[in-house]
Amino acid sequence: MAFRVISPRILKNLRCNTTTKPLKTFHPSISTAIASPSPAAATLSLEDSEQLFGSVSTKQLLRSSVVQHAMAVESLVDLGMWVMKSSVFESGVMKDLVMTTMRQTFYSHFCAGEDAAAAGRSIRALNDTGLRSMLVYGVEDAHDNEGCDKNLQWFLNNVDVSKSFPPSSVSFVIVKITAICPMPLLERLSDLLRWQQKHPSFVLPWKQDSLPIFAESSPLYHTQKRPKPLTPEEESDLQLANQRLLKLGQKCEEANMPLLVDAEHTTVQPAIDYFTYSSAIIHNKDNNPIVFGTIQSYLKDAKERLLLTIKAAEKMGVPMGFKLVRGAYMSTESKLAESFGYASPIHDTIQDTHNCFNDCSSFLLEKVANGPGSVVLATHNIESGKLAVAKAHELGVEKVKHKLEFAQLYGMSDALSYGLSNAGFQVSKYMPFGPVEMVMPYLLRRAEENRGVLAASGFDRELVRKELGRRLKASVF
Repeated sequence: MAFRVISPRILKNLRCNTTTKPLKTFHPSISTAIASPSPAAATLSLEDSEQLFGSVSTKQLLRSSVVQHAMAVESLVDLGMWVMKSSVFESGVMKDLVMTTMRQTFYSHFCAGEDAAAAGRSIRALNDTGLRSMLVYGVEDAHDNEGCDKNLQWFLNNVDVSKSFPPSSVSFVIVKITAICPMPLLERLSDLLRWQQKHPSFVLPWKQDSLPIFAESSPLYHTQKRPKPLTPEEESDLQLANQRLLKLGQKCEEANMPLLVDAEHTTVQPAIDYFTYSSAIIHNKDNNPIVFGTIQSYLKDAKERLLLTIKAAEKMGVPMGFKLVRGAYMSTESKLAESFGYASPIHDTIQDTHNCFNDCSSFLLEKVANGPGSVVLATHNIESGKLAVAKAHELGVEKVKHKLEFAQLYGMSDALSYGLSNAGFQVSKYMPFGPVEMVMPYLLRRAEENRGVLAASGFDRELVRKELGRRLKASVF
């Protein structure tokens, strides 16, 4: 769940080849106490629409119903994406018309607002329904230091903004490493890290203490030949990137606000993991993870990497926080691997991905129940939610409730979100905010990624429709 733009290098290749210890009381976060679930909450209940959506306004439900039905029509989504990507969209009148329509429909449904004030209203409204927020400003990937410095200020501001909201209403501040380190440098660092994995004697003088980034099954085909060492200019840029992340980490540590690092595509993910783990070693102390990494379970090497990373962190005494997701680059990753003549790094079947997510979820819950660390289970899958709830009760909810956060995208899987919240768990919504033009890449990817899911599953649509029908009957009779 992040704002991602595919790098020019990837596109070129494709074209050429066809919780923790209780946090400080002044700003509680992931470890904030929540109500103990009743015995009846041992299973996840998603049948009673009134119970699920009782705190949601009729206006919100109507908009949700319209957007969900629209996104379930693939031809309509294709048309909308074509309009937003086409040159027609750049013209004055057409652009104004499309932007107005987007602002009132899809943008309002999936985004918190165009500025901090609007986002604050959305966060408070969400908090009133019992859900929390993961705050992310919709900055673009950066390609130079000027852009990185500008983006850093937005991320730092997010920490300040989050502290102004009601206590515990914001669970995490989100950061994109691709926004505070130039993309070309991230690609270079990833190449160098992969080459060192292939050839352990390969020396990287700039490398700081970190945790395992690769496993034996990790894809290394991106780096076909020995990369050249970083130039003096690149080393200087790397030092600046380290300083940006250090500054952000220090601010989050002082504010006791967890910082969650979003995952990206495998071309730059090694460098992102390197930054994440180096930062975690610095800031994660005393059973209190401040810096959280992201594991994408649709990757075949996900579980193996997770096991290696946690084992190394335990040896170093570093409490780790992880967000577990399925992933967002399936088509791109498969095409890129094919362009190099390799099998896709993505699991061969969706069930394999589900199995990997559920296995990693169970493993992480066991770890946090019996030791340090925290886990965010970011899923829209009902079965995964039910399995995680059952596992939490098996382990003893009291052992994990301060260390576990469920998460879904703002505007999606609301039934699951409210069901988990009603079952006594902390639940956050991933809430991007920023000007419509800036957030457009995120909206495009949301439509592209989820149109198949929304078309295939009418679960939320049916429950929303059922609740609207119930309210209509109640108002008439």
